[in-house]
Amino acid sequence: MKTVSIRDAKNRLTELAREVEDGETIIVTRNGTPVLDLVPHKPKGGLRWQAIGEFKRKYKIKKLILRIADDFDAPLPEDFLLRPLPGK
Repeated sequence: MKTVSIRDAKNRLTELAREVEDGETIIVTRNGTPVLDLVPHKPKGGLRWQAIGEFKRKYKIKKLILRIADDFDAPLPEDFLLRPLPGK
């Protein structure tokens, strides 16, 4: 990781951008204190709604979530992790 001052970053932005494009992370400082990081761009993640729709059509699924139990968010019993699994 490379560290540069904010003034140096301003004067060399194009050069630093090329380094970041090659995968380098650059820390930009003001008076020796880190202010920001220049990092390679990463596309935003999250759900791909189109892919979900295609999956549902392919497998003829109408709903992904059929039912949510009424107590799904209720607190678990205190000894929940200590109990053996059912059938074991």
